[in-house]
Amino acid sequence: MPYLDSFNRPISYLRVSVTDRCNLRCVYCMPPEGVPWRPHGEVLRYEEIETVVRAAAELGISKIRLTGGEPLVRRGLVDLVSTISCIPGLDDLAMTTNGTLLARYAKELKAAGLKRVNVSLDTLRPERFRRITRLGELSATLEGIAAAKEADLVPVKINTVVIRCLNDDEVVDFARLTRAPDWHVRFIEVMPLGDNADWAGNGYVPMAEVRERIERELGELRPARLGGGGGPARYYRLSGAHGTVGFITPISEHFCYQCNRLRLTADGKLRPCLLSDYEIDLRTPLRQGAAMEEIKHLIVEAVRAKPERHHLSEQVIPQGRVMSEIGG
Repeated sequence: MPYLDSFNRPISYLRVSVTDRCNLRCVYCMPPEGVPWRPHGEVLRYEEIETVVRAAAELGISKIRLTGGEPLVRRGLVDLVSTISCIPGLDDLAMTTNGTLLARYAKELKAAGLKRVNVSLDTLRPERFRRITRLGELSATLEGIAAAKEADLVPVKINTVVIRCLNDDEVVDFARLTRAPDWHVRFIEVMPLGDNADWAGNGYVPMAEVRERIERELGELRPARLGGGGGPARYYRLSGAHGTVGFITPISEHFCYQCNRLRLTADGKLRPCLLSDYEIDLRTPLRQGAAMEEIKHLIVEAVRAKPERHHLSEQVIPQGRVMSEIGG
């Protein structure tokens, strides 16, 4: 059974950032030169990640998501997937990626035990994709999505952060894709975190506005279900559509009351809440030879430290890290 936090929420989900590095430089995430990467020695080794996941599984955490940065830029990730997928107690192992390297690794990841992927995609226009990502090609991500579907890493969920005057004019185009088989699009409100606070302030688009635009042009969105994950998205379906439209509303309709997750940063800090700077150091005890019971005790400490909700409405904005370090 999952361990309960102080507000009786069962904590069953751990997001693991395997690297803070990324092969893109998205304008709302990083400056053109990127951000200073942490030295390799500060990043958790794979065997240390395995230890944390084993400890978490013994405490009832059954869902693991590998994130970054971009997780596929780290060498040997397929081997980590293979190791983690064999840990008793886990029933879901997924990954969030920008998709640019997915065509190369999709079959290997599936064979290693990965169950599904979420792909970050903020535009369907090649020139805009290059402008937003600075280094990317839309064709690579689309090839990655196709490869993931062919490898049966499904459902493939497309994560689209909606930002005013950047890509909000494409929400109908994205929603229209769900009329094709196996297209599941999730629109996400941009969150203020570290250096992206200005983007979140000036570019914020509430999901109620996105939904209204879609329904005005494409018709009613009816409640739907989509298997896999257990995350905060609310899913809908257009009449006659095969896929789904999801909305994730961390600002306009926060879902803290049902939050079931912890986050492990690339450098080994356990965060009870994405939108709080509080974190617990696991790397130091791991490298000092801590026993499994000590790691479990620290995880329980993080669970107990989960706040009831974030405090963005009171202008309490986390500043300690950028998203690429935390993994979203």
